[in-house]
Amino acid sequence: MAAQTTAGTPLVRLSGVNKHFGDNHVLRDINLEVQAGEVIVVIGPSGSGKSTLCRTVNRLETIGTGEITIDGKVLPAEGRELARLRSDVGMVFQHFNLFAHMTVLDNITLGPMKVRKLTKKDAEAKGRALLDRVGLADKAGALPAQLSGGQQQRVAIARALAMEPKVIMFDEPTSALDPEMINEVLDVMIDLAREGMTMIVVTHEMGFARRAANRVIFMADGQIVEIAPPEEFFGSPKSERARDFLSKVMSH
Repeated sequence: MAAQTTAGTPLVRLSGVNKHFGDNHVLRDINLEVQAGEVIVVIGPSGSGKSTLCRTVNRLETIGTGEITIDGKVLPAEGRELARLRSDVGMVFQHFNLFAHMTVLDNITLGPMKVRKLTKKDAEAKGRALLDRVGLADKAGALPAQLSGGQQQRVAIARALAMEPKVIMFDEPTSALDPEMINEVLDVMIDLAREGMTMIVVTHEMGFARRAANRVIFMADGQIVEIAPPEEFFGSPKSERARDFLSKVMSH
């Protein structure tokens, strides 16, 4: 289950966050609060800053100005406190990022043993339970290359869950998958949402946004243009930019 958080404090808060890549202002004064148990889906055109936003929350990308807090604690730039806070933020990437030379079970147990200091026995018991949870109980001894893309992404989700994070970031988790594999990953994510896991999901999957999101965030040109519940956003978007975007993606 989702980790407990301090009552009343947003689990994730971004305040006045700006980020540049050279002359490119990729995040512009981002202000966002995410409550424990909330599922936030971030959508928008390519180049709008969605993935960069996702990656700043556990300092895979540094920020220029502003502040990010996780459960009330400021995310530092570096050091041991960053490592500790970062372990509370799970990350599921577009391209899985599994260790190719390690078995599925070893991929899952590495973090809990190194960071959470679990024994090998306890980490493996937890890992096997998580593999069962994502429908891959029989793949513990397989290498990533022996799995389909959808199976590898489900292993990546199990690996994130093994750290018992307070929030999981999903950076376009289905965009590298063949169409028939997408639903097997989204189904696992929908189950997590129902169980109360706090999730920030960057995705092009509008059906998932409708079903699982508490709020949809629409980004364009490095800014949050609109935030609304899914029924409101998809039913009557307020901004011309969002209406234009939806007319393109919903017509296919």
